[in-house]
Amino acid sequence: MTAEAVEAAASPLLIAVAPNGARKTKLDHPALPISPDELAETARAALDAGAAMIHLHVRDDEERHSLDVERYRDAIAAVRQAVGPDMIVQVTSEAAGIFGSAEQMAMVRGLTPQAVSLAVREIIPDEAAESEGAAFLAWMAQEGIRPQYILYSAEDVTRLFELRCRGIVPDERPFLLFVLGRYTAGQRSQPADLLPFLMAAEGQPCDWAICAFGPLEGASALTAAALGGHVRVGFENNLFLADGTVAPDNAALVRQVAESAALMGRRAMSPVEARRYFAIERG
Repeated sequence: MTAEAVEAAASPLLIAVAPNGARKTKLDHPALPISPDELAETARAALDAGAAMIHLHVRDDEERHSLDVERYRDAIAAVRQAVGPDMIVQVTSEAAGIFGSAEQMAMVRGLTPQAVSLAVREIIPDEAAESEGAAFLAWMAQEGIRPQYILYSAEDVTRLFELRCRGIVPDERPFLLFVLGRYTAGQRSQPADLLPFLMAAEGQPCDWAICAFGPLEGASALTAAALGGHVRVGFENNLFLADGTVAPDNAALVRQVAESAALMGRRAMSPVEARRYFAIERG
């Protein structure tokens, strides 16, 4: 490990909760939150368990993935009422096979959230999209909207830093999310899935977190914590605790990581610490 990685591995750990995602429903788990009130209740419980950020998805009237600005506003207002102004609310711009980059960027421009996750391969899918993507990311920087760049492979990581070198991605120290095991059989992640991402990012200035699919989500999160990263956990990608039982709620997945990471010397970041560290304005 580099000196920077050693220092990061002793620093507070950002835990983000991803409570629902774009595809799961209450048929997958009865405690999966859909409505603004359910999301607010989940945010409160996850905050108490150690989460400093909530990664927010909203749904339409048929509970399908939505990027509707007003639905986001309603959900954010409910969360804010439940947890106050400090917990970071990060919205998703995920396409989920439904939306194109124009619709994704239009949502962000209409909502102007404090934080948003962006899949690089969706927002800037090819060379032809680079000019528009650069203008969008520059506008976000001017507005103080903090992006987290979603990366699905080592190749995505390499391309992100190539775009940064050319000024298309403006962040001096981008905040990355490594999605482990997206293309593995059955989407069941392993901690070792992290290694190609780290190799691709070696020597580059960044902060990073992981999310992982399946019952080894917790093990993958602790591997990231040990190596100086941060984590996103929740029903979006996994319903199981480390012992193989179904988690009763999202807070249980957050608590499992927070308590285990503390044994490694990494306490959970508070929302105030997280906002200060990632330069995110108070909500």
